[in-house]
Amino acid sequence: MSLTKKKRDEIKQFILWNVSQHPKDIVHFTQKKYKVSKTTVLNYLSELGHDKLIEITGSTRDREYILKPSAFFTQKYQIKDRLAEDKIWRTDIVSLMGDLKENVKTICHYGFTEIFNNAIDHSEGTLIVVSITVWIDRVLLCIEDNGVGIFNKIQKEYELDDPLHAILELSKGKLTTDPENHTGEGIFFTSRMFDIFVISSGKYSFTTSGIDVMFESERDVLGTEVYMEIARRSDGTTEGVFSQFTSDSDKYGFTKTIVPVKLARYGNENLISRSQAKRLMSRLDRFKTVVLDFDKVTTIGRAFADEIFRVYSKSHPNTKILTIHDSKEIRRLVDEIQNSGER
Repeated sequence: MSLTKKKRDEIKQFILWNVSQHPKDIVHFTQKKYKVSKTTVLNYLSELGHDKLIEITGSTRDREYILKPSAFFTQKYQIKDRLAEDKIWRTDIVSLMGDLKENVKTICHYGFTEIFNNAIDHSEGTLIVVSITVWIDRVLLCIEDNGVGIFNKIQKEYELDDPLHAILELSKGKLTTDPENHTGEGIFFTSRMFDIFVISSGKYSFTTSGIDVMFESERDVLGTEVYMEIARRSDGTTEGVFSQFTSDSDKYGFTKTIVPVKLARYGNENLISRSQAKRLMSRLDRFKTVVLDFDKVTTIGRAFADEIFRVYSKSHPNTKILTIHDSKEIRRLVDEIQNSGER
């Protein structure tokens, strides 16, 4: 029995929404969902290829299906006095957003203008390159500059040990090299709004895609490159992200932060010393609530714990310290220190 046009269109729409996640097994994936024959799915894929909505590569056995973008834009901008992020968004970018859900469009607007403005005001470069790609299932924004590099600049301005130390400070939020004109909130909030956010400079990259991770890049990025991707179906909102980092006692304001403890270590070293703890807790007195995320950290030293949960807590009574993803061993040590008042 032949399928109705409505059902055929539904299956083809399903393929388009899922082919990015299933480039090699989309045939089987679609068959499982709709209980149709392999031939039927292959015919729909052929139609989508003919309509230039997907690209079909490889031989029969190794065939791969790649979703083609519905819109692509790339442009270079010279950094000069009259360059303004809101004007670029309005004249060059917003038309690419098409029929995006309003919440997704708002996130793209916020992220684009924040990162573009950072490149204008902080990069010390001469050029910004913007690339926008829109697919049926997601949107990608990429902004690059040819400046001094964000990690190097933070390291220099704050007299930090190295770019890795700069990444740790960046992850906390409220970090800016121009406090008179900027709050240091833009990158922090932008990184939490997108499904994928990667900022790269030099040999290092930092991502907040689900979990905060620093890694050594395969490329040596000159200047700074920011990659932001969000699903068109995302239900996230700018207000939702802002509210996550507002303490219960405050209706407004960036008063809460989540700090990935693993960024305080180098390589596979153990977190055992007071100096490591001091580096982790630096500048956190700017927040009313600090959540220490112990993901990927299973043990800590007694001196490290004492410096945070007794010494720091005692000297910063207005900063509340919470923990998440802590192991039983870490929780036991922290409880012992907090209850004993160890000296």
